[in-house]
This record gives sequence, structure tokens and C-alpha cells, in this order.
Amino acid sequence: MKLNSFSKLATSAILAATITGCASGLSSMQQREYAEFEKHNVLVEEKNPVNGLALGLLPGGGSFYAREPVLGVANLILWPLSVLWDPISGYQGAKAINYDATRYHLSQQKKKALAELNDQLAMKIIDQTYYIIERRKIEDAYSYAP
Repeated sequence: MKLNSFSKLATSAILAATITGCASGLSSMQQREYAEFEKHNVLVEEKNPVNGLALGLLPGGGSFYAREPVLGVANLILWPLSVLWDPISGYQGAKAINYDATRYHLSQQKKKALAELNDQLAMKIIDQTYYIIERRKIEDAYSYAP
């Protein structure tokens, strides 16, 4: 009977580790883009990845910090085993939040710059040639792909 309970617990732990250990980290392309955001000092840091890592040592803390409450509850239940993967989940989750926040912020800035440029063209403050040149500059200014 004890072996059966242990087997169920081990199976549950492995399943939970598989599910929660694969927290939505960044893809390799997103990681390179994230590095470019940092390099150009435009990264919006809503969550500190080191805090996510540290909070992952607490029951479910990393997942809760990374705005993953369902995984947080699972990691809370599986604590202390979740200490093996939840710090990584907290770290990766914080970076994913920052990545998304930065992409959103940059897209809003780009939209605003393009809207102002379009208004200048519509009001005939600038001509078509100048518009094309400035539009390319805006496109380049908000391109952080490696």
C-alpha cells in the first residue's frame, strides 16, 4: 500500500514537473531580441527575473510572481519538490512578461511616431519624399531584431 501511494506521488510529481517546468520561456529568437532590448536600453522591466528565481524557492512563489496562478497552486501542493523547477519558472516567466511589455511599449511608440508623420503628410507640412525617408527612419528606429 505504501509503495502504491509513493508511486502515485512520484507519478504526480513527474507530471507536475513536466508541465510546470516548461514555463513559457522565451524562444531562441525572442531571447536574442530580449538581449537587443537590453543592449539598447529599451527593456521595460515589469518583473525582476532574479526576484522570480528567489521567490521560486517558496511554495509556488515563482509561478505566482510570473502571473501563473494555476501553476502556482500546483507548485504549492508539490512543495518541496517544486523547488527543483519553480525558481526557473519564476525567472523565465518574469523575462517573458518583460519581453511582452517591451514589445507592447515599443509598438505603441512606433504607432504614435507614424501617426504624427502621417498627420504631417496629410496637412501637407511635408512632401511624399520626406515622408518616405522619415517613415524608413521610424521603421529602423523600432527594429530590434538581431
